[in-house]
Amino acid sequence: MTPPAASRPRPFGRALCALVTPFTADGALDPDAAAGHAAALVADGCDGLVLSGTTGESPTTSDAEKTALLRAVREAVGAQVPVVAGVGSADTRHTVELARQAERAGADGLLVVTPYYSRPPQAAVEAHFLRVAESTGLPLMLYDIPGRTGTRIEPETVLRLAEHPRVVAVKDCSQDLLGATRVIAATALGYYSGCEELNLPLYAVGGAGYVSTVANVAPRPLRAVLDAFDAGDTAGAARLNGLLAPLVGLMMASGLPGTVTAKALLDAGPVREPLQPAGREAADGLRRAYEELLAAC
Repeated sequence: MTPPAASRPRPFGRALCALVTPFTADGALDPDAAAGHAAALVADGCDGLVLSGTTGESPTTSDAEKTALLRAVREAVGAQVPVVAGVGSADTRHTVELARQAERAGADGLLVVTPYYSRPPQAAVEAHFLRVAESTGLPLMLYDIPGRTGTRIEPETVLRLAEHPRVVAVKDCSQDLLGATRVIAATALGYYSGCEELNLPLYAVGGAGYVSTVANVAPRPLRAVLDAFDAGDTAGAARLNGLLAPLVGLMMASGLPGTVTAKALLDAGPVREPLQPAGREAADGLRRAYEELLAAC
């Protein structure tokens, strides 16, 4: 039986946005724009924010920029809105230092991606997360995105990590619905969809909600899907989910990174190289899909 909405583990809320990192026209961090965007998202229904993840261009922002971004957003949204800081890197020592910096800057939790490039075996992946979990007093959200890191957090590894008191959540971009279902059924982890096309399916089997790139531009339609499901209107949830599909497809499955497509729809400045901005044709298609979604909702 699917857990009722009130009983699902939701350590950071249920409707979370993976924030873009705004830059000025010359490519510098724009903390004021970040603060304004964060506040607007909360006003539009996001109950948690995730900074410096994939969408936030974390590989090309400095440690100092990550801290400045976190402080600006923290001040903008206040203490009641969960703010999760991305601290993942390919280097365990660096990740630990980023985690400590995020704790000092006011984060409520840490998003920790699997170490990338070196492709560590599962025992090393587990050891990495445990080192980070022991380095601060903050709760962890494991970030499983093997398409980018080259290494999966296997379900058996997640099950072991779930025994640590500060490992409280997963952002799942594995595309493995069966593995996710196993972990949800066997643990008290807050299990968040990181792929918008799986927001509703994961929620239906007991997931916590989502951490979404698309929420940067469509926070209310995304949340409406979960609201309908929680109200018992599963047909309505499916209908709303279907209305989102064209925009989700263009933003997340068109061959362009979600950061690029989100910034094409926002006044959030350029992307940093090696990323390149969306071309005119792609940007026009995104705008049409976005306007059609708003008209339909």
